[in-house]
Amino acid sequence: MSMNQSNNQIIKKNLLIICRGAGDLATGIIHRLHRAGHRVIALETDYPAAIRRQVSFCEAVYDGSAAVEGLTARLVPALADAESDTETYSGINDTPAAHIASEKWDSSAIEAVLEAGEVPLLIDPKGESVALLKPDVVVDAIIAKKNLGTTIDMAPLVIGVGPGFTAGQDVHLVIESMRGHNLARIITDGMAQPNTGVPGNIAGFTSERVIHAPAAGYIHDVRKIGDIVQKGDEIARIYPDKESYDNALSEYVPVNATITGIIRGLIREGYYFRKGFKIADIDPRESEITNCFTISDKARSIAGSVLEAVSAFEHGVKIY
Repeated sequence: MSMNQSNNQIIKKNLLIICRGAGDLATGIIHRLHRAGHRVIALETDYPAAIRRQVSFCEAVYDGSAAVEGLTARLVPALADAESDTETYSGINDTPAAHIASEKWDSSAIEAVLEAGEVPLLIDPKGESVALLKPDVVVDAIIAKKNLGTTIDMAPLVIGVGPGFTAGQDVHLVIESMRGHNLARIITDGMAQPNTGVPGNIAGFTSERVIHAPAAGYIHDVRKIGDIVQKGDEIARIYPDKESYDNALSEYVPVNATITGIIRGLIREGYYFRKGFKIADIDPRESEITNCFTISDKARSIAGSVLEAVSAFEHGVKIY
């Protein structure tokens, strides 16, 4: 891959793929596509709220980089917030949207990360960089249970993961994200199964293995991902405001383990959320501690189907 400096554009020698989202499922997709030889760029929000932080590239938003199973995602900071306008611009990206994006991100910095064999991560919740980068494929793996702005004209191939997308309308293909017989099925017409709100069954536990915030506030993590806890153990504390969070003697609401097992996911220290927000995940299988630090079976299954769709596209095999 080389750079056309005058137009601030990445010139693609092989497939360039943008993945919207860099949580644990998206990370599985990014990891698989990268290992298959594709160049992948991840887009994230300003304050990602991943639970399975040890296997989520979105942690690079906070730490500058994040490594998962031998692959590193590296934050490429925005140059500045660009102002929208409607003037006409010269060059390959001759659109206002592309010009705005070129003012916001330096393509040479993005390419430098790609050339280092890493995944560039941009803070771009609206997908503004798509106009600049002109990817071959866009994958929406935000897992928001609804479409947050992905359109079928963003790239020659656009894939939506999970509910909220309709194949043939806002995306070309949908990948089923619901556990069960149809997990990771490629949908060419219609939508994925709607969100049931019930987590997948692990060792006989479903809803009880996922912990939601009993109150709004800032979290202080008492335990960490990978710790073995007993039902009822305190794993975190919620402080109602920033002042009380900064004062360890302030009153707080305890967060207790709902089952015995391993803390597989725990939201980032100091994160603010509303009551009811998902903040932790406990795996009842105490012998599966390595699962806390590796890409899940679900993520790998979905990633395999995304790669299948991308490979078909790359080789001119029409599946939709």
